[in-house]
Amino acid sequence: MRFSTLLLLGALSTSMAAFGADTISAKEFVKKAGESGVAEVELGKLGAQKATDPDVKAFAQKMVTDHSKANKELMTVASGKGLEVPTEPGMMQKATMEKFKHHSADSDFNKDYMKHMVKDHETDVKLFQTAANDTTLDPQLRTFAKKTLPTLQEHLSDAQQIDAKLGKM
Repeated sequence: MRFSTLLLLGALSTSMAAFGADTISAKEFVKKAGESGVAEVELGKLGAQKATDPDVKAFAQKMVTDHSKANKELMTVASGKGLEVPTEPGMMQKATMEKFKHHSADSDFNKDYMKHMVKDHETDVKLFQTAANDTTLDPQLRTFAKKTLPTLQEHLSDAQQIDAKLGKM
């Protein structure tokens, strides 16, 4: 009886961890963070070229600088674990990039780019919060997530402020 109770408790805890939103596998974290990081750099380059608002242009350049740095750090940590970091954005991110490539360089570009940056960084902050708080995640990946999270939160705050400013224009 005692053995079956332990098996049941073990199965329940494993099931709860598998379905819990507050855990993430190392492979999944590296994939999502890598795809997002590459997309931020590519969209940042596009934003720096097409933005007509100086704040949007500066923000876009900051995305290139900060996310390039984070991508290099992720590659260093992940390669030590035998994990492959994506070198291209994911399918959804590629579609978004295509949209922005064909977007006119005007005030609508500024607004659309910043709205996208707000949504994108909300997603990134959630991903990195999950990784930073997941005690089952590899310690070096968790440390990377904790170290990177404040920068992503700053990006989100900046994006929200610029988006709000553009909305008033």
